[in-house]
Amino acid sequence: MHHPPAIPTRAAVWHSEAYTLYPDRVAQGGYEARAVSRTELVSNYPNTAGRWQQTINTADFPQYHSDYPLSDTLYNLALEEARRAVELDGTFRTGQEWAGVWTRDISYSIILSQALLQPEVAMTSLLRKVTPNGRITQDTGTGGAYPCSTDRMIWAVAAWEIYLVTGDESWLRKVYPIIKRSIEDDMQNAYDLHNGLVRGESSFLDWREQTYPRWMQPADICQSECLGTNAVHYQANVVVAEMARHLGDAPAATRHQQLAHRIRQGINRHLWQPDKGYYGQFLYGRHFLMLSPKAEALGEALSVLFGVAEDEQAQQVVAQTPTVPFGVPCIYPQIPGVPPYHNNGVWPFVQSYWALAAAKVGNEESVLESIAAIYRPAALFLTNKENFVAENGDFTGTQVNSSNMLWSLSGSLSLVYKLLFGMQFEVDRLVFKPFVPQALQGTRTLTGVRYRDAVLDVELQGFGNELSSILLDGQPVAEAAVPATLTGRHTLRLVLSGQAPAPAAVNRVRNTCSPETPDAHLQLGSDHVKRLEWQPVPGAAHYRIYRYGRLHETTPNGRVTAVAADDILAEYQVTAVDKDGLESFASEPQRWQDALAQQVQLETVATASFLPYNGFTGKGFIEISKTTNTTLTIPVTVAEEGLYIVDFRYANGNGPINTENKCAIRTLRRGAELLGTVVLPQRGTDAWSDWGYTNPLPVRLPNGTTHLTLTFEPANENMNGDVNQAMLDYMRVVKL
Repeated sequence: MHHPPAIPTRAAVWHSEAYTLYPDRVAQGGYEARAVSRTELVSNYPNTAGRWQQTINTADFPQYHSDYPLSDTLYNLALEEARRAVELDGTFRTGQEWAGVWTRDISYSIILSQALLQPEVAMTSLLRKVTPNGRITQDTGTGGAYPCSTDRMIWAVAAWEIYLVTGDESWLRKVYPIIKRSIEDDMQNAYDLHNGLVRGESSFLDWREQTYPRWMQPADICQSECLGTNAVHYQANVVVAEMARHLGDAPAATRHQQLAHRIRQGINRHLWQPDKGYYGQFLYGRHFLMLSPKAEALGEALSVLFGVAEDEQAQQVVAQTPTVPFGVPCIYPQIPGVPPYHNNGVWPFVQSYWALAAAKVGNEESVLESIAAIYRPAALFLTNKENFVAENGDFTGTQVNSSNMLWSLSGSLSLVYKLLFGMQFEVDRLVFKPFVPQALQGTRTLTGVRYRDAVLDVELQGFGNELSSILLDGQPVAEAAVPATLTGRHTLRLVLSGQAPAPAAVNRVRNTCSPETPDAHLQLGSDHVKRLEWQPVPGAAHYRIYRYGRLHETTPNGRVTAVAADDILAEYQVTAVDKDGLESFASEPQRWQDALAQQVQLETVATASFLPYNGFTGKGFIEISKTTNTTLTIPVTVAEEGLYIVDFRYANGNGPINTENKCAIRTLRRGAELLGTVVLPQRGTDAWSDWGYTNPLPVRLPNGTTHLTLTFEPANENMNGDVNQAMLDYMRVVKL
């Protein structure tokens, strides 16, 4: 067991000219706090300031004072950086190094603290992230963004938070149709009606190599079903249902409440790991999805905060999710051979959500460690960095970083507003649910808090998470709530009971990697026996073989296993497991049925393109765009009724695989029946001769000939708006 970095006592004095906290990692994986001089600090960290002194007037923001000078200073540092994070056009800047408004960055920041601190800037920023056709903009991401990435719906949660803080009815009426239209598109393009989950890469973890197996293509990532993204879509549906009720749209309220319920059921049915006590990272694969057992910190936190996990299950998530000495890492265990960023990284904004989740379930130890994990780097680097290396707590060594990061500084402020003072905004009131760890007991004030038409000066005394009294202007207040109808300036005095919550566990582990992903292949030997073969993986104690995405058998160290002779259609994957039970990603799916696939050459249903691309099959390929071949009628003839997998061999050279916004999208139908959305992600800039397969769609086909249609529909607009283009070689049909 390690001890968290020391929090200065009320007698400590913060002055950057003198001393700061510098945690040294000791052999046992723990810490000792020692004082270092400013000279040593600057010498060790030449890219950080040696001194911070406030230079911007932030007196119009809520003012915070406590018995802990360090925390007061870090609050003021975050206030100053919050003001620096506003551009001349009234929008939020992502960070010191990066201009521009990002949907997820501003949304997570607004939820944490900016709805309270800078509501007008929050509104302007959210509206900047609306497409010309009135949908929420998805940030650039894998394969050309939407719908490979679908976490844009956190915008809805941020918009709702602004309404709860301001009570602005005109704002609510403005954002409601935007959110509603966006979810309707997502329902067609990203909702899995079979298991209740939502497709798309993990929320904010948008650098594919950092959190996915190397073999996964953008089309594979598109159809993965991730914890954090699903938690976001659950809450977005909860929010739009609340908006609909408030605005008198009863049918929409019912519909979105049902969608939220279905997503929550899907998360708990398909992503929960009862043996571990927390959720898995995502379902992934190709035709048969399996669960990655890695923990995903933001998703775990959101599942608790949004109520996907409740009561004992929520307590388990906080107690059992692995944390390393410098905080809760984005994922655990780490992926070998991948440099620190999301992998092997701790992000302060994620840690802030983790702190709020820990407070919600009453885990004092986790709360205290989270505060330390957020304050330590801010005090050490004298700015709110975006991330730091989970292995050593330093920002140097991360792949990309910036000072004055919007969501990091917003998370630091949330420790005061939403954790220590426990401010929770509801439709018709502001509720206080403070959580003060015993180690941080004392008196603290927060003055000048603007809540709708009122200004509050709040004093908080004691420790614990239960209030013994709450007085508004000297009079007792029921349920620790301030009504939304309050006007004028008022004083609020909160006194905590002085009773610490019941002790709860923290799953402290050493920071480590899972084994490397096996490279497995199906081979037909000279003896005509089919075998699944792979080279030994260093550190593997044994291997697990998955068939149809389910555990088939476990085998000791070895590299060859026989496959049943009649197992023609099965899909196989292999994972490596080390002596501690840590499991690698699964190998790329291997199957035999490709040889049995039927191909419908698409130049037989539309005019072949004259573009000078290579690598196609048959006599040519066709182009699809917003003006070319917007509807294709494709005949499919099968000899036997059954469930088939349909996908398309395609090329999209409109951009790189890891960014931009030109993913092509089409709808597959049989008559009016929706069969699914075909996603054709970017495969590389100008890589028009690089062909791959789209996401597979299950289709039940009758005996004989069926006509399918591939169409460009309004819901298939991507984030570019102008370029929605790909080349199609053939449609592939395989019976399951």
